[in-house]
Amino acid sequence: MSKEKNVVEFYLLCNKLKNVLRTGWTQWGVQANRVESVAEHVFGTQMLAISMWSEYSYDLDIKKVLCMLAVHETEEILIGDLTPFDISKEEKQELGKQAVKKVFGHLENAEYFAELTSEFDEKKTKEAKFAFWCDKLECDIQCKLYDEQNLVDLNKQENNKDFNNPMVQNVIKEEKTWSKAWLRFGQMRYNYDENFLKISDFVKNNTISKDDELKR
Repeated sequence: MSKEKNVVEFYLLCNKLKNVLRTGWTQWGVQANRVESVAEHVFGTQMLAISMWSEYSYDLDIKKVLCMLAVHETEEILIGDLTPFDISKEEKQELGKQAVKKVFGHLENAEYFAELTSEFDEKKTKEAKFAFWCDKLECDIQCKLYDEQNLVDLNKQENNKDFNNPMVQNVIKEEKTWSKAWLRFGQMRYNYDENFLKISDFVKNNTISKDDELKR
């Protein structure tokens, strides 16, 4: 297979993520004309990574982080967007590894991209931890944006298995709103460092969808 064919076929395969909607938003019944796609989420994680690295002077390889964030969701082309309540972490990682091998199979650097995905999953390096936090916090921020637009009704969650999870129920009862509960859940579950906690708290305690609120 020619390099030109490899490039175009890989692009076309990844282009499918533009049409894969984020499962969490559909499960929670976000009443938007079109909810966020996986491709849009990937873009958001990368922009968050750039700003966090810039403002807090992290000593890490930002190019590696951006590449890691670009490739780690490619598994969802084949396995879909599975939430933590759909499948165990171990099962998802195994399915993801097999999917990544297929997605990157014809590229010369396929092994490198597979290694990046494994590094992200293992979360042992500073780049992987940082990328993981960006991935989770981006989701929390998007949740707050949807909530500020009143796009979710907590009284209409009968078939939402995430909503019925005991841990989620406890946080919702404590925080009262959907996005504050989601942000609190992230703070409890993902072991953010001090800087990510600051951003999470800022989002939790401020209206972020009004541009004039954030003007300098």
